[in-house]
Amino acid sequence: MNLSAPGNADKHGGNLAARFAEGPHVAASTTAEQRLRDWLAELEPQQAAAIAALLDHPFVRPILAGLAEFSPYLFDLIRSDPARLIRLLGCDPDAHLASLIDDARRAVLAATEEAEVMRLLRRMKSEAALLIALCDIGGVWPVMRVTAALTDVAVSSVQTALRFLLRQDAARGKLLSANPEAPEEGCGLIVLAMGKMGAGELNYSSDIDLIVFFDPDATTLAPDIEPQPFFVRVTQGLARLLQQRTYDGYVFRVDLRLRPDPSSTQVAISRDAALHYYEREGRTWERAAMIKARACAGDLKAGEGLLADIAPFVWRKHLDFAALADVHDMKRQMQTYRGQSEVAVEGHNVKVGRGGIREIEFFAQTQQLIAGGRHPELRVRPTLVALDVLAASNWITFEARDELTRAYEFLRRVEHRLQMIADEQTHALPDDKEAVERLAWFFGYASREAFARDLLRQLGIVQGHYEKLFEGDPTGTAKLPAIDYGAGPDDPRLLQQLLTLGFKKPAAVAQTVRDWITSDYRVFRNEATRSAFVEFVPALIDGLAHAEEPDRAVAAFDHFLQALQRGGRLITLLSQNRDLVALVALVLGAAPRLGEMLARQPQLMDGLIDPRFFGAMPDRQELSARLAATVRDADSYEEFLDRLRLFGQESLFLIGTRILSGTVSAQQASTAFADVAEGIVHTVHGLVADRFAAQHGRIKRQETAIIAMGRLGSREMTASSDLDLILLYNFDGENPDSDGPKSLQGAHYFARFTQRLISAFTTRTNYGVLYEIDMRLRPSGRAGPVASSIASFDDYQAHEAWTWEHMALTRARVVSASPEFRARIETVIREVLTRRRDPVTIANDVADMRRAIAQEKGETDYWDLKYAAGGLVDIDFIAQYLQLVHAHDKPDILDVSTMQVLENAARLGVLAHSEAEILRAAARLYHDLTQILRLCVSDRFKPETAGVDLQGVMTRAGDAPDFSSLEARVKETQSEVRRVFRAVLEGQ
Repeated sequence: MNLSAPGNADKHGGNLAARFAEGPHVAASTTAEQRLRDWLAELEPQQAAAIAALLDHPFVRPILAGLAEFSPYLFDLIRSDPARLIRLLGCDPDAHLASLIDDARRAVLAATEEAEVMRLLRRMKSEAALLIALCDIGGVWPVMRVTAALTDVAVSSVQTALRFLLRQDAARGKLLSANPEAPEEGCGLIVLAMGKMGAGELNYSSDIDLIVFFDPDATTLAPDIEPQPFFVRVTQGLARLLQQRTYDGYVFRVDLRLRPDPSSTQVAISRDAALHYYEREGRTWERAAMIKARACAGDLKAGEGLLADIAPFVWRKHLDFAALADVHDMKRQMQTYRGQSEVAVEGHNVKVGRGGIREIEFFAQTQQLIAGGRHPELRVRPTLVALDVLAASNWITFEARDELTRAYEFLRRVEHRLQMIADEQTHALPDDKEAVERLAWFFGYASREAFARDLLRQLGIVQGHYEKLFEGDPTGTAKLPAIDYGAGPDDPRLLQQLLTLGFKKPAAVAQTVRDWITSDYRVFRNEATRSAFVEFVPALIDGLAHAEEPDRAVAAFDHFLQALQRGGRLITLLSQNRDLVALVALVLGAAPRLGEMLARQPQLMDGLIDPRFFGAMPDRQELSARLAATVRDADSYEEFLDRLRLFGQESLFLIGTRILSGTVSAQQASTAFADVAEGIVHTVHGLVADRFAAQHGRIKRQETAIIAMGRLGSREMTASSDLDLILLYNFDGENPDSDGPKSLQGAHYFARFTQRLISAFTTRTNYGVLYEIDMRLRPSGRAGPVASSIASFDDYQAHEAWTWEHMALTRARVVSASPEFRARIETVIREVLTRRRDPVTIANDVADMRRAIAQEKGETDYWDLKYAAGGLVDIDFIAQYLQLVHAHDKPDILDVSTMQVLENAARLGVLAHSEAEILRAAARLYHDLTQILRLCVSDRFKPETAGVDLQGVMTRAGDAPDFSSLEARVKETQSEVRRVFRAVLEGQ
């Protein structure tokens, strides 16, 4: 195979360059043109001339400039092999892709070494990825041709890699194949392509979802070979060939977690075990997943036979009551609880967010599940084909089909642009407007606003159709048994029902519910309010029954009801909006901490009613305005502290509720928690300074500053984060005495001031503690003074600080100071971080510190996402190490955010793009799950005692089909992160 051979020139005279019909919007003021010119200047004259000639075609220059400006991944592909770009721009894309796949298949057939196979497949994938991207960006191929091309590459890669492995085993005598050139025929190994690969709809940076089965009674194995170990080893080898990172990159990330019970089963499962599982334990989501299943590699005949045997599980002949209830459950799991009229563009997830791709897929699949048993024509895999058939069969209108088709195609193109930036499996729009504007330009829009208008229109159309599915029973009460919940603890039928639902103290729960319905709660003195409440008691009890601690959730709701004095408006709202009932049940059930806050302070519910609740997250400016309004007319210092605490708790409750309901990303929540804390710190700093000065006066030219460290510094806070703070000061050394009635001198003044500041945060009032404060990161830790002068801080960091203290300093951020003092501190920090350091010494220090933490905290509990081997600490340490050893030569690597540091490191060439992608994807997963765990669990998370609600919220946050798959993903991710940690820090 000669991958440098001339491309497939278009015999019709219209090569790829001539076919481009659109391209990115590249502003005249950008550096893209300069990057392009610099690159062309580096080329050999012949290559430069060839590309210069192609630039005469319309759209070629804006496309290449756009890749230079917006897509580090694609521009790297261009720069690494200019001949490849010339070849692609001069080819017929359809013929060239087919030839590329066929050439790779033949070359692998001739190869004898695994390393050569990996190289061939990766080079084929790189060329295909660049070709497909150019066809998408340039408007040469419609988006579904793009997804089909990506799928063709994936299917061929799986088939080719598997054939190589089986031929190797046949050569060793382990496989007795009748056809040595195609040993997969009759071998008994079945590879099913699932999801978008099965439907021919892969996205640009998609994982490939595979399930591997084998039939031990119909193989071509040698008599002495045991089927299961053999096929497990082959499956592991297949995954390794495709996804292991090498110098040439990777082919596809392989996800094997859609198999039955992935956390406890082998990666290859026997046919009989699979059929037994689907018949006895298969769930609705697995039925939906099997709609798109396709035998893609291995023994294709056996694969088709297996799918035929699984078909009765997927396609039920009759729609019974339980199946309809399952469909309702699927919808509720997908459903956002409120705020369907508002979608924030920034941070929106175009796959699983409201109005997104998954809602379109669910719209089609749900109706396929319901009717496909009786109507075989509905048993189709591609989403748009399913919409076509549904319309032709009068299940949906042709108008709905056309609108959803346009929305699907638009959202898939958005998804592709997001993933083309850095070859990351991401579906979320950036969190800030500037980054969204850059995405809009990459997509060809002239502005963020124009892109946002089109996006919101399509999301709204999808929401409208999606919300019409199964109207009339949004909370699922239709499937609940007819029980008199007011009968009390003497009714054995009620007690049995409560026991069945999972309550440990059914008599106490029955008495509480009867009290709600019959007793003289203040909120129910209005009969209309009581009647409205009684209507949704069954749905409420059903929701609480699946909570982590159902009895405790009922008690919390009881406290909430008792505390309500004028709650008629809220109860009426709950009774009329069952989605809000689901949200409150979720809060009380999944997150007892939030439930207790709501019970103590029912006014927190006001935030859920606010129409802005599910809109865009407030930025720092808006939060500051709200905070100022909250404390403006406080009559006393004590009232000021109370109002601050109430503001903090309201913010925590509202952000936490949005995390649980899946309407903000973990990154947005982290930033929001940090913005709230930063606003409060700045407010407290100012007020305490004024009150302290009224008593003790001020020192000439005094300055104080608060530096945020840790999670506040990096803006990665959770609901339970402490505040790691350092207080620095400066003053006129020749005039060290304060000028107040109770004068204090120099360092003593600032030590007392700092203690007063800490007290403002930690003093327990009627509304509790504001934040726990940790000042151990100050110079000399607990042994040092609580406040440090800027001069001593500078000297300490320069001459005494340990490596771990400089690691911590990478997250230092001044959150409250005058502009002049802030600039001086930032200069000191930057000078420390950009000092030249010995990489070996720093690597040893970082590795030693990681080992010490492992000894103290342990690292074997994979649900301890922070401290587990391959967890958050590993990722943070990699980012901190890279900054300390490279900031001298590459100061642009510096940032307080771990995610941004990893992006900077890849862009600056000090971290491989493949490793940065692994770490960034892992950090996103860990942050998504950590936000939920910090809300819902006060101690270590134990899956065996976690309630259905909490597992469900975590599963959705991890974008997994079920909790077992999430568990498997966490373990695999930690293994990958630890491998990168060793490669970066230990050279392994």
